[in-house]
Amino acid sequence: MKKLFLAFLFVLSVFSLAACSNPKDITSLKITFVPSRDPAAILEFVEPLEEMLLEALIEKGYSKLESVTVEVSATYEAAGEALDAGTTDIAFLPGGTYALYSEDGNIDVILAATRAGLNKDSANAKDWNDGLATLPLENQVTYYRSIVVAGPSVKGRELAAKVNAGTPLTWADVNSAKWGIQGATSSAGTVYPAVWLYQNFEKLVSDLSQAAPAGGYGNALAGLAAGTYDVVTLYADARRDYQTQWSSTGEGGYNRPASIWAETDVIIVTPGIFNDTIAVSNKTVNSQLKKDLQDVFKALVATPEGLAVFAVYSHTGYAIVSDEDYEPARIAQSIVLGN
Repeated sequence: MKKLFLAFLFVLSVFSLAACSNPKDITSLKITFVPSRDPAAILEFVEPLEEMLLEALIEKGYSKLESVTVEVSATYEAAGEALDAGTTDIAFLPGGTYALYSEDGNIDVILAATRAGLNKDSANAKDWNDGLATLPLENQVTYYRSIVVAGPSVKGRELAAKVNAGTPLTWADVNSAKWGIQGATSSAGTVYPAVWLYQNFEKLVSDLSQAAPAGGYGNALAGLAAGTYDVVTLYADARRDYQTQWSSTGEGGYNRPASIWAETDVIIVTPGIFNDTIAVSNKTVNSQLKKDLQDVFKALVATPEGLAVFAVYSHTGYAIVSDEDYEPARIAQSIVLGN
């Protein structure tokens, strides 16, 4: 009788433990975005996500969830470190940042962004320089390219003329220019330009004699317009995002006399880069929540309201991917870091 009673207590304790560890019993979530644009502009775009995600998860049974908060990190690396440490739950990370901070297994990718393809996608830089805008296509792609763009400075025009004449650039050419680059783990802003330099000259961005962090793509293009930089590293459709500011004379404008398409040229095009991730911390996000977040983000981006939020990164859809998909990004990182 005593054994039966003990067995009953054991079963009861198991059920009680299970009841206390409901995977949907979370009270808060924090989402971190990287500063690829002005942080205030990003927050203006993504603030509605707090209420949208809260409502969607409550509908999925997360009845104890009280708040979803969004923030913009100071740097790309800060976002990766926060996710790795579990001080944020979800982060929108470039592939290179994810590759670097996922190696210890503390973070995991749940989705990759899909974007509209572009009408310019050639690996030959000269093909981009017809003076016409880069335009989106209807087809969705899971990659994008990094480009190095020459501005209106004397050196910028010199490099552009050489590329447009079909003459290969030399290390002396690129090393003589003032570069505006991005954070060390930024795929488009540093990692893949470094891979291109390594493949062509066995050099890295760190070997450039006049490279400086621009602190975001908006700052990079403002510096290009002002002549602070001769060339800047960008994602492929960045000029489209800043074409209004380029020729605007108002507040925040770059006050250039002609369009960005007339005054800039692509001089380097990198191989395709696997798209940005939505990644989660394995320290705070369980397997059930991962699956539910996949469903929710895919559903949200399919609505006009959600699409308006994710437009801050030009995301127009999400696809389920695995950690293995980012192995090429890890290889790129190893080149950059000299491993």
